Amino acid sequence: MERTALKIRTYGDPVLRKKAKEVSSLTPEHKKLLSEMAQLMYDSAGIGLAAPQVGVSESLIVVDIGEGLYKLVNPRIVRREGSQVLEEGCLSVPGVCVKVRRAGKIKIAAQDEEGKPFKIEAGGLLACVFQHEIDHLHGKLIPDHASLLGRLKIKNRLERLKQRSRDERMSESKSQSCKLQL
Repeated sequence: MERTALKIRTYGDPVLRKKAKEVSSLTPEHKKLLSEMAQLMYDSAGIGLAAPQVGVSESLIVVDIGEGLYKLVNPRIVRREGSQVLEEGCLSVPGVCVKVRRAGKIKIAAQDEEGKPFKIEAGGLLACVFQHEIDHLHGKLIPDHASLLGRLKIKNRLERLKQRSRDERMSESKSQSCKLQL
């Protein structure tokens, strides 16, 4: 898992639409990645971050709604109850807010950063954030939850984000190909 400094990938980056791979064997690099993701989440004033958002297509998320940090490996929802609608934003889709209907309570099965399996029950905002981050692991973003009218309202913003993401990737590609490689 070779990486450079982490940065948040934005709408239009293909990695955000890929299904993340399950982590079969936790390594020290995974633990380091989870810690770096948490730091980036805090630095970005976020409350959740999934590995695909930093360009790593593996099943890892971090969440902190102000009640303590959760680092989850291979999280999956095993039970859903009730319903809630909250307006959500996303670090990978800056400037866009979408009302999203999600389960009001969930139960998640996952592993901690040591590889130990555990289950957690969550409701309210915490349940919403877990579901949002798990969506990222399946290549699903908040605009996918928008109504037709909602999509029309955010269409121009999404197009600008997509173009910016494309421009950044092209710029990175050009700078990498211009370096003298010995």
